[in-house]
Amino acid sequence: MPILEVEDLSISFKQDKVGLKQKQLNVISSLHVTLEEGEILAVVGASGSGKSLLAHAILGILPNHATVSGSIKYEGEELSHERQHALRGKEIALVPQSVNYLDPLMRVGKQVRTAVKQGDAVAVQREVFERYHLRQEVERMYPFQLSGGMARRTLLATAMVSGAKVIIADEPTPGLDQAVMNEALNNLREFADNGCAVMLITHDIESALTIADKIAVFYAGTTVEVAPVDNFAGKGEALRHPYSKALWRALPQNEFIPIPGSQPHPSALPPGCLFEPRCEKASPHCGKTQPEMRNLRNGLVRCTHAT
Repeated sequence: MPILEVEDLSISFKQDKVGLKQKQLNVISSLHVTLEEGEILAVVGASGSGKSLLAHAILGILPNHATVSGSIKYEGEELSHERQHALRGKEIALVPQSVNYLDPLMRVGKQVRTAVKQGDAVAVQREVFERYHLRQEVERMYPFQLSGGMARRTLLATAMVSGAKVIIADEPTPGLDQAVMNEALNNLREFADNGCAVMLITHDIESALTIADKIAVFYAGTTVEVAPVDNFAGKGEALRHPYSKALWRALPQNEFIPIPGSQPHPSALPPGCLFEPRCEKASPHCGKTQPEMRNLRNGLVRCTHAT
């Protein structure tokens, strides 16, 4: 049984229009992912594709004006709001994208120690700071005294000492030098190898390939493909969805071929397949209904043309 299951997740926000009218802005629709123990699932996609919103939905930290439907299960049981509150920071830990999650009024060493569940908190904090190249005097600093890279390492350290079964790392490596980035990625891999689970949200496909087991590709608020990491090779022949293939071929180290058009705004989503206006394989049927996720060649894909 997967430790975390997200099925048919949809998220919308109330948006004020002219006058007193409101409308619902659909930002995530029919999103599916599963996370296994001992596994790293990398979630990739363009900005605005729903990656961070997925993390916030799992943790139960979406704003009050969000409307959520679908199912999120942890260890086979539905994640109610009460259960999310009980597990957050304990069994499910977030490495947030924004360094503003640090408490501005607390020294960073103390913040990390509050997350330690076993052993001597000071010793554990100092060990993880040394691992992430944070000098001992850093523990006495406040967040405003840290560089961006130091703050990001502090957030990562907080999650790593929490003893969580699931870590959701939302863009954990920007601002880190290569040595520290490699250390952080290796620690996530070690965490998974010890039987826990990691969801790595990232723009950096190349880094994800070094540690991930599977990659989920998001587009315009939905999952279009979930594929084993070894499918991301060559010219993407093993990939299933046209967007996944185009995304892979657009990378500078590959063919550097740009994808025509742009990802649609949530206020102007096409009625059928969300990628249809940009897809070279699109047929008239594609513009009518959004395809369902289906199993194909040891992966998942949302495309009627995938073979």
